[in-house]
Amino acid sequence: MGDKPLDKGRAWIELDLDALALNIADIRSKSPENVDIMAVVKANAYGHGVEPVAERLVKEGISVFAVATVTEGAQLRQFVPDGDILILGCTHPQDAGVLNKNGLIQLVADENHAKALNDTGYKVRVHIAVDTGMHRLGIEPAELTKIEGIYSLGNLIVEGVATHLAAPDSLTESDIEFTNKQMEMYFSVIDTLKNKGYNVGKLHAHSSYGIYNYPEPGCDYVRPGVMMYGAQSVNDETKIKPCLHPVLSLKAVIAQVRWIKAGESISYGRSFVAKNDIKLATVCIGYADGIPRQMSGKNGKGIVNGKKVPIIGKICMDMLMLDVTDIENVKAGDIVTLIGKDGDEIIRCEDIAEAAGTITNDILSGLSSRLPRIIRES
Repeated sequence: MGDKPLDKGRAWIELDLDALALNIADIRSKSPENVDIMAVVKANAYGHGVEPVAERLVKEGISVFAVATVTEGAQLRQFVPDGDILILGCTHPQDAGVLNKNGLIQLVADENHAKALNDTGYKVRVHIAVDTGMHRLGIEPAELTKIEGIYSLGNLIVEGVATHLAAPDSLTESDIEFTNKQMEMYFSVIDTLKNKGYNVGKLHAHSSYGIYNYPEPGCDYVRPGVMMYGAQSVNDETKIKPCLHPVLSLKAVIAQVRWIKAGESISYGRSFVAKNDIKLATVCIGYADGIPRQMSGKNGKGIVNGKKVPIIGKICMDMLMLDVTDIENVKAGDIVTLIGKDGDEIIRCEDIAEAAGTITNDILSGLSSRLPRIIRES
């Protein structure tokens, strides 16, 4: 008994940081020579927990990181005192002092934003974003004079030029052609800047799928995201096969086991009606924890005592129900695996994403902060 809640009293995440190290090794082995990793740890390290992930990455020799917001960057600086941290999203000019104080690098995507940062009077390290076809952020190659104008801003220190690929995960002929065209446009901008005497600094374009589908040299960094955590966005093929090890497992406790008679309904909306008598287990996890509600009735599974069982009825905010009719001796307090392995059975995050009609990145980044992150002992 104590005055602090149990980490494993309800639902939690387990982290295998040795798996993270193996994934880093695989990314290094599949990347061109002399290319460094810029580890993407935005959204709380894709739901894994930025502190344990960042500290292990530093031990694995990673010194360059990327996040989405200046708040994430300032938080990460607590765990990465010496490395480079790039902010991929837009930062309000009023936060230029935060960038400066924490030695953060800002990705600048248009001349007005660059000028506004410059006008604050703070010295700000920047990378320039070139829009080669993603059409989300960046300056288009045809507007080269705007890129050159950023170099003339006295308070901005240009340390790199980047782009982002729109379809590196696809191996269809049209998407391969589109991606190759993006890279041609990017390197054309780089070559022009170099020929004009500008220092382009560090170059980077490839996220996780770019690493395994477009391994050609030419950049200084690769930016692994989801694959660094041992998962793919969906169940798909890549040009170079990755050897990935899932870092994260998701587990919860059974609160109650009871028998439900044939004809009775389960959960909200009475969408599930038992055709036969069912042994029902109520589990202490729900959509507020990151289990997608849209997975209700769509082949969602849990593993109980080494056996897969179906999720039935609508997933609730804090609970879900399993049909455990075929499992003997199941009881309150037993552990359910929602992501991960138990015995010979495994549920991959890709499987949940497929059942929910989304991608793995969405599932992982949506895992709630109320779930304790526990490092698995090796």
